[in-house]
Amino acid sequence: MKIVTISREFGSGGRELGKRLAQQLGFAYCDREIVAAVARKSELSEEYAARAGEQAPGFPLTFRRTLSLPAGQQPGMKVLLAQREVLKELAARGEDCVIVGRGADVVLAEYRPLNLFVYAAPEAKLRRCRERAPEGEQLAGRELSRRIRQVDAGRAQYYRLISGRTWGQKEHYHLCVNTTGLNLKSVAPWAAGFVQSWFREEGSL
Repeated sequence: MKIVTISREFGSGGRELGKRLAQQLGFAYCDREIVAAVARKSELSEEYAARAGEQAPGFPLTFRRTLSLPAGQQPGMKVLLAQREVLKELAARGEDCVIVGRGADVVLAEYRPLNLFVYAAPEAKLRRCRERAPEGEQLAGRELSRRIRQVDAGRAQYYRLISGRTWGQKEHYHLCVNTTGLNLKSVAPWAAGFVQSWFREEGSL
Protein backbone atom coordinates (compact mmCIF):
# COMPACT_ATOMS: atom_id res chain seq x y z
CA MET A 1 0.00 0.00 0.00
CA LYS A 2 1.20 3.49 -0.89
CA ILE A 3 -0.04 6.64 0.88
CA VAL A 4 0.75 10.19 -0.20
CA THR A 5 -0.12 13.00 2.21
CA ILE A 6 -0.30 16.65 1.21
CA SER A 7 -0.04 19.49 3.70
CA ARG A 8 -0.65 22.88 2.11
CA GLU A 9 -0.89 26.58 2.70
CA PHE A 10 -4.31 28.07 2.04
CA GLY A 11 -4.48 29.27 -1.56
CA SER A 12 -1.38 27.35 -2.70
CA GLY A 13 -3.35 24.89 -4.83
CA GLY A 14 -2.52 21.87 -2.68
CA ARG A 15 -5.98 20.36 -3.00
CA GLU A 16 -5.98 20.68 -6.79
CA LEU A 17 -2.49 19.21 -6.97
CA GLY A 18 -3.64 16.32 -4.77
CA LYS A 19 -6.52 15.54 -7.15
CA ARG A 20 -4.31 15.71 -10.22
CA LEU A 21 -1.61 13.64 -8.54
CA ALA A 22 -4.12 10.94 -7.63
CA GLN A 23 -5.32 10.85 -11.24
CA GLN A 24 -1.77 10.57 -12.55
CA LEU A 25 -0.91 7.75 -10.15
CA GLY A 26 -4.23 5.92 -10.34
CA PHE A 27 -4.61 6.32 -6.56
CA ALA A 28 -7.82 7.03 -4.65
CA TYR A 29 -8.29 10.68 -3.72
CA CYS A 30 -9.59 10.91 -0.15
CA ASP A 31 -11.25 14.15 0.88
CA ARG A 32 -15.02 14.45 1.09
CA GLU A 33 -15.46 10.86 2.22
CA ILE A 34 -13.25 11.63 5.22
CA VAL A 35 -15.35 14.67 6.10
CA ALA A 36 -18.57 12.66 5.76
CA ALA A 37 -17.25 9.82 7.94
CA VAL A 38 -15.96 12.23 10.60
CA ALA A 39 -19.33 14.00 10.66
CA ARG A 40 -21.13 10.70 11.21
CA LYS A 41 -18.79 9.57 13.98
CA SER A 42 -18.81 12.92 15.80
CA GLU A 43 -22.56 13.47 15.19
CA LEU A 44 -21.86 16.95 13.83
CA SER A 45 -22.58 18.57 10.47
CA GLU A 46 -20.25 18.00 7.51
CA GLU A 47 -19.75 21.76 7.26
CA TYR A 48 -18.54 21.90 10.86
CA ALA A 49 -16.40 18.74 10.46
CA ALA A 50 -14.71 20.21 7.36
CA ARG A 51 -14.02 23.51 9.10
CA ALA A 52 -12.84 22.03 12.40
CA GLY A 53 -10.82 19.20 10.87
CA GLU A 54 -7.67 21.30 10.60
CA GLN A 55 -8.16 23.76 13.44
CA ALA A 56 -6.79 23.21 16.94
CA PRO A 57 -9.69 23.03 19.44
CA GLY A 58 -7.68 24.76 22.15
CA PHE A 59 -6.88 21.67 24.19
CA PRO A 60 -3.64 20.80 26.06
CA LEU A 61 -0.82 19.45 23.91
CA THR A 62 -0.78 16.24 25.97
CA PHE A 63 -3.61 15.08 23.69
CA ARG A 64 -1.19 13.53 21.22
CA ARG A 65 0.17 11.27 23.95
CA THR A 66 -2.90 10.46 26.02
CA LEU A 67 -5.61 10.28 23.33
CA SER A 68 -8.11 10.69 26.16
CA LEU A 69 -11.27 12.72 26.00
CA PRO A 70 -12.45 14.36 29.23
CA ALA A 71 -16.03 14.89 30.29
CA GLY A 72 -17.70 17.88 28.69
CA GLN A 73 -15.54 17.68 25.57
CA GLN A 74 -15.93 20.46 23.05
CA PRO A 75 -17.11 19.69 19.50
CA GLY A 76 -13.69 20.48 18.03
CA MET A 77 -12.10 17.73 20.09
CA LYS A 78 -14.80 15.27 19.02
CA VAL A 79 -13.93 16.05 15.41
CA LEU A 80 -10.21 15.60 16.04
CA LEU A 81 -10.70 12.20 17.66
CA ALA A 82 -13.16 11.02 15.01
CA GLN A 83 -10.81 12.19 12.28
CA ARG A 84 -7.91 10.21 13.70
CA GLU A 85 -10.11 7.11 13.79
CA VAL A 86 -11.34 7.63 10.22
CA LEU A 87 -7.79 8.06 8.88
CA LYS A 88 -6.68 4.88 10.61
CA GLU A 89 -9.65 2.99 9.16
CA LEU A 90 -8.93 4.36 5.69
CA ALA A 91 -5.28 3.23 5.85
CA ALA A 92 -6.32 -0.20 7.14
CA ARG A 93 -8.22 -0.75 3.86
CA GLY A 94 -4.86 -1.10 2.15
CA GLU A 95 -5.75 1.09 -0.84
CA ASP A 96 -3.18 3.32 -2.52
CA CYS A 97 -4.37 6.86 -1.86
CA VAL A 98 -3.67 10.59 -1.69
CA ILE A 99 -4.86 12.39 1.44
CA VAL A 100 -4.92 16.18 1.68
CA GLY A 101 -4.47 17.89 5.05
CA ARG A 102 -5.78 16.72 8.43
CA GLY A 103 -2.31 15.92 9.75
CA ALA A 104 -2.40 12.59 7.93
CA ASP A 105 1.40 12.53 7.73
CA VAL A 106 1.51 12.37 11.54
CA VAL A 107 -1.55 10.22 12.20
CA LEU A 108 -0.47 7.61 9.62
CA ALA A 109 3.30 7.75 10.25
CA GLU A 110 3.41 4.00 10.97
CA TYR A 111 2.41 3.38 7.32
CA ARG A 112 5.49 5.27 6.07
CA PRO A 113 3.63 7.69 3.76
CA LEU A 114 5.32 10.04 1.34
CA ASN A 115 4.69 13.55 2.68
CA LEU A 116 4.44 16.68 0.53
CA PHE A 117 4.16 20.31 1.58
CA VAL A 118 2.70 22.77 -0.93
CA TYR A 119 3.22 26.51 -0.53
CA ALA A 120 3.25 29.71 -2.55
CA ALA A 121 4.12 33.40 -2.36
CA PRO A 122 1.45 35.63 -0.74
CA GLU A 123 0.51 37.33 -4.01
CA ALA A 124 0.09 33.97 -5.74
CA LYS A 125 -2.20 32.72 -2.96
CA LEU A 126 -4.26 35.91 -3.17
CA ARG A 127 -4.65 35.50 -6.92
CA ARG A 128 -5.66 31.85 -6.66
CA CYS A 129 -8.24 32.60 -3.93
CA ARG A 130 -9.75 35.41 -6.01
CA GLU A 131 -9.97 33.18 -9.09
CA ARG A 132 -11.76 30.44 -7.16
CA ALA A 133 -14.04 32.52 -4.98
CA PRO A 134 -17.77 31.87 -5.51
CA GLU A 135 -19.63 34.61 -7.33
CA GLY A 136 -20.61 37.35 -4.93
CA GLU A 137 -18.03 36.34 -2.30
CA GLN A 138 -15.10 38.43 -3.43
CA LEU A 139 -13.18 39.90 -0.48
CA ALA A 140 -11.03 43.03 -0.45
CA GLY A 141 -7.31 42.35 -0.70
CA ARG A 142 -6.59 43.21 2.92
CA GLU A 143 -9.48 41.09 4.22
CA LEU A 144 -8.53 38.16 1.99
CA SER A 145 -4.92 38.34 3.15
CA ARG A 146 -6.12 38.30 6.74
CA ARG A 147 -8.28 35.26 6.01
CA ILE A 148 -5.37 33.38 4.42
CA ARG A 149 -3.14 34.09 7.42
CA GLN A 150 -5.92 33.05 9.80
CA VAL A 151 -6.48 29.69 8.09
CA ASP A 152 -2.75 28.94 7.93
CA ALA A 153 -2.33 29.87 11.60
CA GLY A 154 -5.12 27.45 12.49
CA ARG A 155 -3.48 24.68 10.50
CA ALA A 156 -0.15 25.36 12.19
CA GLN A 157 -1.74 25.20 15.65
CA TYR A 158 -3.55 21.98 14.77
CA TYR A 159 -0.33 20.40 13.49
CA ARG A 160 1.53 21.35 16.65
CA LEU A 161 -1.31 19.94 18.75
CA ILE A 162 -1.14 16.49 17.19
CA SER A 163 2.61 16.30 16.58
CA GLY A 164 4.49 18.80 18.74
CA ARG A 165 6.25 19.86 15.53
CA THR A 166 6.32 23.00 13.39
CA TRP A 167 3.95 22.92 10.41
CA GLY A 168 5.71 23.59 7.11
CA GLN A 169 9.21 22.89 8.45
CA LYS A 170 11.01 21.23 5.54
CA GLU A 171 12.62 18.49 7.63
CA HIS A 172 9.18 16.88 8.13
CA TYR A 173 8.43 16.38 4.42
CA HIS A 174 9.90 14.40 1.55
CA LEU A 175 9.10 17.06 -1.04
CA CYS A 176 8.19 20.76 -0.74
CA VAL A 177 6.58 22.34 -3.81
CA ASN A 178 6.42 26.09 -4.40
CA THR A 179 3.49 26.55 -6.80
CA THR A 180 4.08 30.27 -7.39
CA GLY A 181 3.72 30.94 -11.11
CA LEU A 182 3.24 27.25 -11.95
CA ASN A 183 0.44 25.53 -13.84
CA LEU A 184 -0.64 22.65 -11.60
CA LYS A 185 -1.67 20.60 -14.61
CA SER A 186 2.00 20.62 -15.62
CA VAL A 187 3.29 20.06 -12.09
CA ALA A 188 1.29 16.88 -11.48
CA PRO A 189 3.19 14.60 -13.94
CA TRP A 190 6.65 15.34 -12.58
CA ALA A 191 5.36 15.18 -9.00
CA ALA A 192 3.90 11.76 -9.85
CA GLY A 193 7.28 10.72 -11.22
CA PHE A 194 8.91 11.69 -7.93
CA VAL A 195 6.30 9.73 -5.98
CA GLN A 196 6.80 6.62 -8.12
CA SER A 197 10.59 6.82 -7.78
CA TRP A 198 10.36 7.31 -4.02
CA PHE A 199 8.17 4.28 -3.49
CA ARG A 200 10.43 2.19 -5.74
CA GLU A 201 13.41 3.17 -3.58
CA GLU A 202 11.45 2.47 -0.39
CA GLY A 203 10.55 -0.98 -1.71
CA SER A 204 14.18 -1.77 -2.42
CA LEU A 205 15.34 -1.01 1.14
